[in-house]
Amino acid sequence: MTDAQPPTEPTEPTVPAPAPRPGPVVQYKGAPLEAAKGPGLGCFSVGISAGFLIATLVILLFAGQTIIFLLRLVAADRRAEGRRRPMRSATRTVGELEDATGGATRDAAEDRRPNDGVRE
Repeated sequence: MTDAQPPTEPTEPTVPAPAPRPGPVVQYKGAPLEAAKGPGLGCFSVGISAGFLIATLVILLFAGQTIIFLLRLVAADRRAEGRRRPMRSATRTVGELEDATGGATRDAAEDRRPNDGVRE
């Protein structure tokens, strides 16, 4: 075992130099543009941002219209049931008092005025 070799240091792999391209050299930010790198998506950032903004507004519009539709649907359903009594009310409501008197609580002078369509 006298043939022991001394430890060798690892060598760094050599990167081959890029082959020269035929045609004009494209400059990007003051340096030659490498095809492998490219300019990135920086040139599309405005378009992408506008697309995200429009998509967000469409989603919000759809969600808002859905909520309004559902609220109107619930309100119409409650309106169809007639008057509802408050859950913990010990006294009668104004609507219940008007129903009991037959709507006679209106002012008598209001009945005598002509109804010409113009309110004062």
